Amino acid sequence: QVQLVESGGGLVQAGGSLRLSCAVSGRSLLHMGWFRQAPGKEREFVAAINKSGGSTVYADPVKGRFTISRDNAKNTVYLQMNSLKPEDTAVYYCLADNILPHIVTGSQVDYWGKGTLVTVSS
Repeated sequence: QVQLVESGGGLVQAGGSLRLSCAVSGRSLLHMGWFRQAPGKEREFVAAINKSGGSTVYADPVKGRFTISRDNAKNTVYLQMNSLKPEDTAVYYCLADNILPHIVTGSQVDYWGKGTLVTVSS
């Protein structure tokens, strides 16, 4: 059984930083990424990383502030979030799939985590 478990969410002031982690068990070497869902809004793409970690994609609102990375030895993906803004407040979901476009679109994704809440105060 494949499980994705996120951690690292919390409350931070605007301008601060957080690092989210997503540990994968039950399967290795999947393309991975992050989505987020703010209150009253649809879930949206944040970032994706391919199996090797050599290719990344970011949504425009987070480019230059967020960095996605992975440690395949630990089967873990990270999201370093800097210069956080109140509009970054959301539940952040980790996702994994064997097809990279699925990670970017969020459709037909094989595996989702349960999410971790990030709250950015102004």
